Amino acid sequence: MNIKPLADRVLIQPAAAEEKTVSGIIIPDSAKEKPLKGEVVAVGNGTKDEEMVLKQGDHVLYGKYAGTELELDGEKYLIMRQSDVLAII
Repeated sequence: MNIKPLADRVLIQPAAAEEKTVSGIIIPDSAKEKPLKGEVVAVGNGTKDEEMVLKQGDHVLYGKYAGTELELDGEKYLIMRQSDVLAII
């Protein structure tokens, strides 16, 4: 991984969006709901005021509009502050 988040930021790989509904209808890309969970890929060192609680490999829930999207080597990631993460699952 070429990205190392700074301070209290974390890099998250979002989970894949649902492809089908229960009835088997295929949902087009434009209508898919943005996933609200993902896996922590990299973490910063924290700050003097806030210790880093998250670690690489944690599966987390985050807010719908949290983070900044970026793409690296064809993969989509989100980078956000640790405080934007709602829960570890």
